[in-house]
Amino acid sequence: MRATPPGPKGAPVIGNTRRFARDPFSFMSACRDAYGDVAQFSLADDPAYLLTNPADVERVLVSEERKYRKPLFDDDLKDLLGNGLLLSEGEFWRRERRRTQPAFDMRRIGGLAGMMTDHAEDTLAEWNDGRTIPIDTEMARLTVKIIVDAMFGVSFEDEAVERMQANLEPLGRHFEPDILRALLPEWVPTQEHREYQAAIETLEGLIEDVLAERRGTAEDPSVDPSSTDAESDRPMDLLSILLRAQSEHGDVDDELLRDELMTMLLAGHDTTALALTYTWYLLAHNPDVEARLHREFDDVLGGRVPTTADVRELSYTEHVLKEAMRLYPPVYSLFRETRTDVRLGGYRIPKGSVLMLPQWAIHRDPRWYENPLDFDPDRWAPDRAAKRPNYAYFPFGGGPRHCIGKRFSLLEATLILGTIGQDYRLELTSEEPISLQGSLTMHPEEPIEAVVRER
Repeated sequence: MRATPPGPKGAPVIGNTRRFARDPFSFMSACRDAYGDVAQFSLADDPAYLLTNPADVERVLVSEERKYRKPLFDDDLKDLLGNGLLLSEGEFWRRERRRTQPAFDMRRIGGLAGMMTDHAEDTLAEWNDGRTIPIDTEMARLTVKIIVDAMFGVSFEDEAVERMQANLEPLGRHFEPDILRALLPEWVPTQEHREYQAAIETLEGLIEDVLAERRGTAEDPSVDPSSTDAESDRPMDLLSILLRAQSEHGDVDDELLRDELMTMLLAGHDTTALALTYTWYLLAHNPDVEARLHREFDDVLGGRVPTTADVRELSYTEHVLKEAMRLYPPVYSLFRETRTDVRLGGYRIPKGSVLMLPQWAIHRDPRWYENPLDFDPDRWAPDRAAKRPNYAYFPFGGGPRHCIGKRFSLLEATLILGTIGQDYRLELTSEEPISLQGSLTMHPEEPIEAVVRER
């Protein structure tokens, strides 16, 4: 067994930080192409390992997952998300995952379809033929309203949505790869850090408003009559579950409430909004795919608002979404830390090492995808998809820690595409390819603007 994986040579002190910060996407792809399944590199003085073989990804996420953990993230990320589902570990995480799972039960989620399409139709009511919109902003505004309605049992007015969106930019900017930030001690009070803390305080204020509205309502089925437990008629949105646990068991304090709501507020809308943004972008660049998608909407829906039952018939829509998330995965890399010495790809990787599992590089690997840069929804036809290994595609992660909201997100995205796509198509205002920015998720560097066109 070889001792040390190959990898790019780094500069003293900063390692490969400069190149990674400048363009993490080309860096990951270049490491895959130059060094194979396992590449070692360094961010500042810290070694890291990039894994680009689906077999190794499956071992880390599934078959040997107990040998790995989420990394001990820096204080700033803990300030934002605390000990919510995304960052918590061990038995505490398992308890909270079991507790919150009923909010994402497919029977409950299916009952939320009407709410999702209602919000999509409210968005359409503000559009008209010839209007120019920023696709990413519009999709985020829509998905924020849906996740708050579905999981908190309240409605966000436009003013609250605007407050939230205004504070997403400093949050995202704070986690963009940056060489100066990597070298500065965390205690240095930069302007960016002050803006980041102010954004957190604003979002915490929104959460406090939600809690003030919902205190004492967790037993009242009128709060969310479309999504109750059939046996008890108790609302099963995430916040109701947590509020009942706080009053009945005493193991959910106000800090944990804040952490879980912050995690859901941010993670619960962002990835779906990005998946939809990149889908509209790709459809605008591929008119043949767009026309075929419209034909499916016409054949299956015939002008009706889509329902949960329709989703099973919208197979090409499913393939379009999958292909968009292959080319532009909102979560572009997962991170794990080794709990013990492990062997991956023929190399010994020591305890405490950080692993990167890059959806971006694996989803675009020519070993698994013919013409990987082409937008080809037909590659998800069952006979073609069956030829690829497990974890050649993993936009929602995998194993015990796969995204709890996967089915919610896919249903939501399909219903939004069907609702909007029956009436409108989006025509990009620029033919220039988009530039991407890596943060906690993969965002466009600039707004993607499009003109709304009636079909």
